[in-house]
Amino acid sequence: MRVFAGSLLFAITISAFVYSCAHNPYAKTNKLYKKQAKKYAKNLQPVPATIYLDSAIMPAYAVGTTNFDLRRPNFVIIHHTAQNSCEQTLKTFTLQRTKVSAHYVICKDGTIHHMLNDYLRAWQAGISKWGNFTDINSSSIGIELDNNGSEPFPETQITSLIKLLDTLKKNYAIPTPNFIGHADIAPGRKVDPSAYFPWHTLAQRGFGLWYDTTAVVVPDHFDAPQALRIIGYNIKDTLAAIRSFKLHFVPQDTVMIRTLTYDDKKILLDLSRRYQ
Repeated sequence: MRVFAGSLLFAITISAFVYSCAHNPYAKTNKLYKKQAKKYAKNLQPVPATIYLDSAIMPAYAVGTTNFDLRRPNFVIIHHTAQNSCEQTLKTFTLQRTKVSAHYVICKDGTIHHMLNDYLRAWQAGISKWGNFTDINSSSIGIELDNNGSEPFPETQITSLIKLLDTLKKNYAIPTPNFIGHADIAPGRKVDPSAYFPWHTLAQRGFGLWYDTTAVVVPDHFDAPQALRIIGYNIKDTLAAIRSFKLHFVPQDTVMIRTLTYDDKKILLDLSRRYQ
């Protein structure tokens, strides 16, 4: 009877382990997440140690201020995954060798995966620049949409995105202009989210700015590169900046993607005024 009971207990234990792994295929990487987060938390807990400098007067004791909080994200960067499924992206973000991540991944069916605490720094923006900000990863939340870059974004996915953006905007007081795309901050290097992305719809909900050219007249002396710079684009490569601008605000133009028409300049002028 004891042998049977022992065998039964062993079988139950094995079954529970197998079920646990099957229930959450990322159980192992979740443990790594917790281990890493615990390490950072441990570093934050002690009162800051005195930094010893040559030829400087050192204090007799440490003093920790009582006035502080966590750094808050100030931008939201939207991407498309350029992969073929949500599962593929989740796998990519849980392999340490890839060195890429995001705070959120939204699947085509609207499922939202929160992969990283909002206060932690994801590796999603890469080499990028927006206005005077060059370390975008340190001040932003990254959202990846399951999309290969050559297909429309399903309504269910955009609905979930808008709900998430509404929460993030309220929680962190993110300014309306600071909802932008990967292509905006990395002209010439990135093109996501693609021309299929509904920026106008988002702007109508308060996530990003849009234009109204009804009464706009472009003067002869209009400086287009300067207007791009005012909006936030890195104009080191002006043609690349124009392409990113048109991808965001004139996505229907798939031919003259590096050329500004008079109508494009009207949009650019109106936007530059709104960003000032």
